[in-house]
Amino acid sequence: MASDIGVDAKYRVTEALKKDVGRAIVRLDPDAIERLGAQIGDTVEVTGKRRTVCKVMPTYKELRGQSRAQMDGIIRENTGAALDEFVVVAKKAVPAAARVTLAPTTITPDDRDMRYIGSLLDGIPVTSGDLLRVTLFGSRWADFRVEATQPAGSVIIGASTELVVGKTAPAGKGAASGKSEGISYEDIGGLRSQLSRIREMVELPLRYPEVFERLGIDPPRGVLLHGPPGCGKTLIARAIARETEAAFFSVSGPEIVHKFYGESEAHLRRIFEEATRKGPSIVFLDEIDAIAPRREQVVGDVEKRIVAQLLALMDGLTQRRNVVVIGATNIPNALDPALRRPGRFDREIAIPIPDRYGRQEILDVHSRGMPLASDVDMKHVAEITHGFVGADLSALCREAAMACLRKILPEIDFALTRIPYERLAAIEVHMDDFQTALKDVEPSATREVFVEVPEVHWDDVGGLEGVKQRLVETVQWPLKHADVFEAAGVKPAKGVLFAGPPGVGKTLLAKALASESGVNFISIKGPEVLSKFVGESERGIRELFHKARQASPCIIFMDEIDALIPARGMGSSDSHVSERVLSQFLAEMDGIEELRGILVLGATNRPDMLDPAALRPGRFDEVVDIPLPDEAARAQVFAVHLRGKPMDGPVDTAALAARTPGFSGADIAGACATAARRAVRRTVEVRLAEGFEDGIAPATAPGPVVTTTDLDQAIADIMHARRGAEG
Repeated sequence: MASDIGVDAKYRVTEALKKDVGRAIVRLDPDAIERLGAQIGDTVEVTGKRRTVCKVMPTYKELRGQSRAQMDGIIRENTGAALDEFVVVAKKAVPAAARVTLAPTTITPDDRDMRYIGSLLDGIPVTSGDLLRVTLFGSRWADFRVEATQPAGSVIIGASTELVVGKTAPAGKGAASGKSEGISYEDIGGLRSQLSRIREMVELPLRYPEVFERLGIDPPRGVLLHGPPGCGKTLIARAIARETEAAFFSVSGPEIVHKFYGESEAHLRRIFEEATRKGPSIVFLDEIDAIAPRREQVVGDVEKRIVAQLLALMDGLTQRRNVVVIGATNIPNALDPALRRPGRFDREIAIPIPDRYGRQEILDVHSRGMPLASDVDMKHVAEITHGFVGADLSALCREAAMACLRKILPEIDFALTRIPYERLAAIEVHMDDFQTALKDVEPSATREVFVEVPEVHWDDVGGLEGVKQRLVETVQWPLKHADVFEAAGVKPAKGVLFAGPPGVGKTLLAKALASESGVNFISIKGPEVLSKFVGESERGIRELFHKARQASPCIIFMDEIDALIPARGMGSSDSHVSERVLSQFLAEMDGIEELRGILVLGATNRPDMLDPAALRPGRFDEVVDIPLPDEAARAQVFAVHLRGKPMDGPVDTAALAARTPGFSGADIAGACATAARRAVRRTVEVRLAEGFEDGIAPATAPGPVVTTTDLDQAIADIMHARRGAEG
């Protein structure tokens, strides 16, 4: 029995891995498994307030030597143990089950689901009274209570076990009664540190109020969660509601506003009175900015009274014990300042956009029920989804599944009322489905300024090998080899300025850099930021950098930057708008608030017009002079632009380069395009002469062919136009 086991069998409960949810697995240190006399995969009995059985597996390296037992929310409910409480683990021999009676607590599965459920429950150890969760097709799940087992006690479900589904059972404390209520801490990815801070603010005062009394301090009253939309604020509140034993009251901001005088405040008072009566309680105020805006900025009297009532309820004359208030908003600066002081919201926790590791955790959560093919690399998907929040990654998985569905639609017989189970079981989501989904889902943080980056790569940029290498070292290396830069004590560059005459490839380099680095890309033209209204131009710069910070790592490309930040005194109007925009830009680039994960790319053909303050190290760290291409570079540019054109034979690009001194990349691109248009014109004229209506010929008719003469004539035309422009 578990009670006969020594102290070594006592372990502190911690969160399970995302992939272990619903698999009845408890993970222990390998040394602890050996002390129990068990092997990996053996059945053990876990005892908290009640007993259940699980399969034992080893923990990963980061939790070894800490006497930790990793258990998911289902096992924690079956044992009655919360996070950081202790459970006793003992080895236990469990017989195979002949019959198990299950009672659904959520949805009642149909016959097709039961075939799938039976295969998923194979090898799962259960005890009478346990809760079981089975992930169905897609992101649905079904929860069951184990009503009875034969033989009685703890058993293992096997291939020969008869599964009997009885009547729907009551959900019970903490059991899921729907998808939103079945959230546990394992369903939240990428927010481990934020979740631990919220738990210590919410769970400790509710579970151990005597500790605060002994310390002689008042327990925390409230927590404000703020962050961009879709990052998981409401999800955290749902998980806390399920994981804690406190009563939970969810209030959406606008729902308490009534049209009759005094009803809104009375509704708010009733919620807090009921929370106090049923304490310990949690009151969750979603979209709190809708009911508690800044009083000096609102016109209506109702909002001011609601704010005053909320202030009094949270920290007024009447002490409300055993009630913790959680607020959530994505615009914290819109809240009334009186709410954001200790005693009301004691701690403000920013929920950030997840990093690469957080994105991988979130993808693991949302792809848990997806039939993934072997070629799906979630680590790679996490690396290329910079700036995606949890809601975006959920949409990405959904769109990948829809892309998979579109491929199998032609195979489906729509005369059937239901798709056969065998056909459903054969569906798999492949990596190319995720690549297709990435074209449809864009990060919500940069949706307003999102730019579809063309597929331009380094080999599409002729010449400029030294410039391309400098950009790789400046931009791509800090992203891919961040540990090397940190070890060397080198901070990544904040800005790179492309300077050079028109047509040398400044914008093309920016496109290639955005495509090759794989980070978020925001492109603005200098003049489009300027506004005729006072303060709007500076506000545009502030919002631009704010969005870039949210979606970091991010590249901001400012084309024709000389129009945005000219030197002070150069062409300034009476409004001095250019000087104010310059001041705002300089403060954002290298001011008090540090710029992290953002690279500013500027392009100009008039670097002499820029303000000297913008060109110092710390702002534009790299000023890259892009010259006119030399002869070797011109040959490469000709090769790039003739790559897909139907030539009449091999082209001597070296000879073309020797004949075009002083040509820029744009001149060469124009010459190649002009030569191709001459070939098109010649082919269409031949077809019209042969009597084809509107020039439409059969597929067997010869197509256009670009000749050396076409190229020579195009080059001659450009030289003639240049001589004419020079006088």
